[in-house]
Amino acid sequence: MTEKEILEENKEIAQQYKELLRISYRSLSEEDKSLIRKAFDIAVEAHKDQRRKSGEAYIFHPIAVAKIVAFEIGLDATSIAAALLHDVVEDTNYSVQDIKELFGDDVARIVEGLTKISHIPKEADVSLQAENFRKMLLTLNEDVRVIIIKIADRLHNMQTMDAMRADKQLKIASETLYIYAPLAHRIGLYQIKTELEDLSLKYTEPDIYHEILTKRKESKEELDAYIKDFSNVISTSLDQEQLDYEIKGRPKSIYSIRKKMLKQNVSYEEVYDKFAIRIIYKSSIETEKFIAWKIYSIVTDHFRPNPTRLRDWLSAPKSTGYEALHTTVMGPKGRWVEVQIRSERMNEIAEKGYAAHYKYKHGKEKQDDNFDQWINKLQETLESNDASAVDFVQHFKLNLYAKEIFVFTPKGDLKSLPKGATPLDFSFSIHTEVGLKTRGAKVNGKLVPLSHQLKSGDTVEIITSESIKPTQQWLNYVHTGRARSKIKTALKEEKRLIADDGKAILMRKLRTQKIPFNEKTINELVQFFKVKTSLDLFYQVGIGKIDNVSLKKYAASRSNALVSFFKSKIRKPTQQEQASTTEDDYNYDLLVFGKDEEKLPYSLANCCNPIPGDDVFGFITVSEGIKVHKKNCPNALQLQSNYAYRIIPAIWIDSSRQEFKAIIKLSGLDNIGLVNEITKIISNNLHVNITSIAFSSEDSVFEGKVTVTVKNNTILKKLIDRLKKINGIDKITRE
Repeated sequence: MTEKEILEENKEIAQQYKELLRISYRSLSEEDKSLIRKAFDIAVEAHKDQRRKSGEAYIFHPIAVAKIVAFEIGLDATSIAAALLHDVVEDTNYSVQDIKELFGDDVARIVEGLTKISHIPKEADVSLQAENFRKMLLTLNEDVRVIIIKIADRLHNMQTMDAMRADKQLKIASETLYIYAPLAHRIGLYQIKTELEDLSLKYTEPDIYHEILTKRKESKEELDAYIKDFSNVISTSLDQEQLDYEIKGRPKSIYSIRKKMLKQNVSYEEVYDKFAIRIIYKSSIETEKFIAWKIYSIVTDHFRPNPTRLRDWLSAPKSTGYEALHTTVMGPKGRWVEVQIRSERMNEIAEKGYAAHYKYKHGKEKQDDNFDQWINKLQETLESNDASAVDFVQHFKLNLYAKEIFVFTPKGDLKSLPKGATPLDFSFSIHTEVGLKTRGAKVNGKLVPLSHQLKSGDTVEIITSESIKPTQQWLNYVHTGRARSKIKTALKEEKRLIADDGKAILMRKLRTQKIPFNEKTINELVQFFKVKTSLDLFYQVGIGKIDNVSLKKYAASRSNALVSFFKSKIRKPTQQEQASTTEDDYNYDLLVFGKDEEKLPYSLANCCNPIPGDDVFGFITVSEGIKVHKKNCPNALQLQSNYAYRIIPAIWIDSSRQEFKAIIKLSGLDNIGLVNEITKIISNNLHVNITSIAFSSEDSVFEGKVTVTVKNNTILKKLIDRLKKINGIDKITRE
C-alpha cells in the first residue's frame, strides 16, 4: 500500500470509531467512552498487521461488530469494549490474563467466552460442528452477552462474505440458518434474525433470492400507495382520540416470502401478505394496553377483521418478551392485510430484544421475567450434558423457533409450551419428578393419550403413580428438549438398575455351571455374546435375552480349551472385522420408519453417509426406494423444502430394547378375584405392560384376551408359564 492509501485508511478507521460512539443506543458516560477508547487502541495495535480476505484492514471487522452491538442490539459499554476485543486473544499474542489486567473481570470473562467458541476445521464432521455449538451454548451459563456478541460477529461476517469461495459461503450460510438465526429469534433480536435469514438465502439459493429482491423493489411504490390509502381511512378517527402515533409499512423478509411460496406452492405474485402495517403509538406503561385495544377498535370499525387471526400478546407475551396486538383485516382494494399494534416500548423490545428488556426492567421488575425464565430453563438443559453433542444441539434447537401455545393448570396458572407439545411435555415443565411419574392425563376433563397434542386454552391435569417408569416409547411423544433430556437420563438409570439385577442373576447362573465369576470370565462372555461392554452383558441377562440355554452354549464352548483355542484363532479376524462394524452400532442396530416404526428396505445416502445413532430421515426416491439422510445433511434443507411430501420420519432404535405386542387368550373356570390375580402377575413381573384387557363369563366358564408389550419371546414364555399356575385357568394360547 502507498503512504497516501495508508493515511486514507487510518482516517477511515478514526471516522468509524467516532461513528461508533455517536450511534450508541445507550447514553455513554465519560468513563464508558474512556473504556471503549482503551479497547479500540488495543484492538488497533493487536490487529495492525492483519487483513481480511477482501484486502481491507482487519480492524474494520471488530469496529463493525461493536457498531452492531452498540446500535442494532443496544448493549452497554462493557459489551462494546468486548466486541472490539473479541478476536484479540484468539488471533494475536494477547492472553485472557492481559485483558483482565487491562479491562477488569467483566470484559475478560466475555472475551474468554468468545475465545472458547473456537473455529471449526474446514472439513469438520457433524459431531465436531455440534460440539462447537455446544460450547457456544454453554457460555450462556457465564454471560448471555457472549452469545449476543457472537451473533453480531456472525451478522457482520454474513454481510461481508462476497470475497469468499462459494463452498465456504454455502457452509457458513447453512450454519447460520441452522443455529444463529434461531438463536437470534429466541433472544428477541428479530431484525437481526431476519437479516441473517435473508443473507443465508442469498448464498444457499442465490437465484431465488435475487428474483424476490428485484420483485420486492419493483412493488415498493405499490406498497407505499397502499399504506397511504390505509392511513387515510383511519387517521381521522385516531386523531379524534388525540393519539400520538405513526403508521408504517413493513415488507415481509425475502426468506419468509420464500418459505410461504414453498409452503403454499405459489408464485411470488400469489403470496397475498407480502407486507404488514404497523401502528406504533406513544403512551405510559400504565395506559399502553388500554390504548392498544382502543386502536384495535378503531381499525376494526373501518375494516372487517378475520376473527381467527387475532393474536393477543399483550395479556400473555411470548417467552422472548415480545408484546403486541396482531389482527388481519380486509383492507383497501379487498386485500387481507396484517396490522400490528405496538407501543414505542413494545417496538423497542421487538427490535432490540435483550437490551430493551434491560432498559425497561428498571422500575418495573416483571418486564424481564420471561427472558430470565427462558435463560433459567436453558441453563437446566445445559446442566444435563449426558447426550452427544449432536443430540444436545438438536434438542436445544427444538425450543428455539417453536411457536407457542398457552395452557392452564387445574389451579388456573398459565404455562407456555412450544406448539406440538403433549401432556408429557407439560408434566416435565411442572417438575421432573411429576414428569417421570406420569401415568396419564386429562385435557379439559377428558382422559387423553400421552401423545395427544395440546392446543392453546386447554386445561391440563396430570395423573401420577409411584409405580410408573419412563419407557423408550415416551421419546416419541415429547416435543421439548427438556422432557427428552430427562427421559433419556431416566432410561439410562433404569438400564443400570436392570443391569445390576442381571449381574446378580449371572453370578447365580455361573455358580450352577461351576464357572468362576471374575474379570476374565466377564471378558470372555462379552466376546462370546458380541456385546460392547459388561453393562450391556448384564442388561441382556436382566431382560432375559441371555438365558440358561445361551449360557450353557458358552459353558460348552469353554469346556474344551483346545477346541476353543483353535476356534478363537480361526474366528479372530472375523471377530475383529465384526467388531469394527458392530461395536459402534450395537446400541442402535435397527432403523425403523414412520410413527408405527415399520421395518422397510432402505439404502444410506452417499452425500452424508449416516451411521447408526445419527438423527436421520427417509427420502422416497423415484427409482431407488428409500434413501436415508442425516437431518443435518447438506441436502436436507433443500429436500425438506422442495419435497416435504416425500419425507418419511426414521429413527435408529436398540432392538434389544424394542417392545413387541403380543395377544394372550385365556379360558377356564371363573372364580372371584381371578382377573385381579392375572393382572397382578402380569404387572408385577418381568417389565411387562398391559395395553388392553377383555374378559367375559358365562355359566362359571370364562374367556379372556390380554394384549401386552414385551421385550422378547423369552419374557413372554416365562409370563405364560406363570399364568398357567393360576388356579382355575385351563388353557392359554398366543394369538
